[in-house]
Amino acid sequence: MRRLFPVTDETAAPVPGGGSGDGAGREWSLAELAAAYAYPEPGPGGPVPWLRANMVSTLDGAAQHDGRSQPISSDTDMRIFGTLRALADVVVVGAETVRKEGYRPARAREDFAAMREAAGQRPAPAIAVVTASLDLDFSLPLFTSPLVPTLVLTGAAAAPDRVAAAEKAGARVVTAGDGIGVDPARAVRALAGLGHTRLLTEGGPRLLGQMVAAGVLDELCLTVSPMLTAGEAQRIAGGPAVTVPRRFGLVSMLEEDGFLFTRYGRTRAAY
Repeated sequence: MRRLFPVTDETAAPVPGGGSGDGAGREWSLAELAAAYAYPEPGPGGPVPWLRANMVSTLDGAAQHDGRSQPISSDTDMRIFGTLRALADVVVVGAETVRKEGYRPARAREDFAAMREAAGQRPAPAIAVVTASLDLDFSLPLFTSPLVPTLVLTGAAAAPDRVAAAEKAGARVVTAGDGIGVDPARAVRALAGLGHTRLLTEGGPRLLGQMVAAGVLDELCLTVSPMLTAGEAQRIAGGPAVTVPRRFGLVSMLEEDGFLFTRYGRTRAAY
């Protein structure tokens, strides 16, 4: 792993065996990854919600292959995936992604236990599923045996029998919309009201597109996979286009085996 941006004296310094400094030629520790992806420090007024997304895309823009992201990922990408989860209070994910990717509850990681305790976090992040229909299998471990109760974000007009089924399975149903669907801005506020200010979304593309359109996304952690898939796979964000493209600033970029691990934020001043 090596750091390409921001450039420092260590970044450019040669190391034995070739390459450059700042971690080049070795696997970064989980503590180093956690420091590289730390959430912004709270301001004088205390913590405010910060929503980051973690996605992977091929060189030709595919966010999936055969409907799943794993084939275009890598071992290091999965280590970063786990690190981002370990830093978060809650992982927000769309119902379709839960169904396709076979989501399970987030697990407690011994490597991050002390860090989470010091930050006042639960042993593992909660999973928050965004769904209008609540068309989910509530017998899955995600709902029946999570370390931290799974949240279900839905609208006020959700079918009462499906809400009851979710609650019976042990999930906590959170209303985040006046109709059937979920309002992304209201979802962020609702999660913050539960004490979840370090937010992470893993998509899928439709949910991320809604968050982009609503203007609630603060940060994008994008892995650029050195693969080409062609076909008609989705991009990382879908749905209607925004009126004016939203510009983010590059915060950091890491590289390993041709994979680029980029981090973009609303403003670099936040870091």
